[in-house]
Amino acid sequence: MRELVFLKLGGSLITDKESPQTAREGVIRRAALEIREALDVVQDLRLLLGHGSGSFGHDPARKYGVQEGLLEADDWWGYAETAVVAARLNQLVADLLLAQGIPVFSSQPSASALCHNGQLVHLEVAPLKEALRRRLVPVVYGDVSFDRVRGTAIISTEQIFAYLSPHLNPRRVILAGEVEGVFTRDPLKDSEARLLREISASDFGEVERMLTGSHGIDVTGGMLAKVRTMCQLVEAQPGVTVRFISGEQKGLIKSALIDDAVQEGTLLHG
Repeated sequence: MRELVFLKLGGSLITDKESPQTAREGVIRRAALEIREALDVVQDLRLLLGHGSGSFGHDPARKYGVQEGLLEADDWWGYAETAVVAARLNQLVADLLLAQGIPVFSSQPSASALCHNGQLVHLEVAPLKEALRRRLVPVVYGDVSFDRVRGTAIISTEQIFAYLSPHLNPRRVILAGEVEGVFTRDPLKDSEARLLREISASDFGEVERMLTGSHGIDVTGGMLAKVRTMCQLVEAQPGVTVRFISGEQKGLIKSALIDDAVQEGTLLHG
């Protein structure tokens, strides 16, 4: 059976966080080239790609409070705007992947996703299975979702990966972001931040205390949620490993796809 790998290109990696709806096209092109080269080297590799929305989806989602839920009719403009800009980034990513000869199949999560109080409870899987069977490369992304309780929710790529994992059975998950891996604090703001080379899902409580720091806030700008969701994934799917790496390091995405023994970044396991 050919190996299936889930790879995410983080929103902070592929967009400029300081400038709304601004893609880092050079970074995306380089990542696409590395993915193409990895597929050429490991010809039986199956790949499902995901990417964050970064400065595209996060700005309107925050502005309109989409994550907290929208129940009034007048509020749904924010849902629509967030969905449109997230899809806009996805189209750009898909175009750049296709330009490198990668046969992408872009799948809009919000077209079939349903949440219950913020938890993803349904996503159509059959088209993704068929795409993989046809040797296409499905691309999913962080998006909006209808929510039975709140009205609306935001679903992250990590949530999508966790939902898809028992249906598609990946062997590995790779999360490529702007920093080297999981740190005890935000390395972009704190010089004393320390890289965690390995995390066991059973140790999540201890990791959570480090990531939230002494002030009880998520100092890593979303890393805590990513680690929590990936811990849930590896606990539900024994044998799957997750590696957090820097997508800024040239050649590392390619190396991580080719060699599961690559040592860079943070390894998370069950």
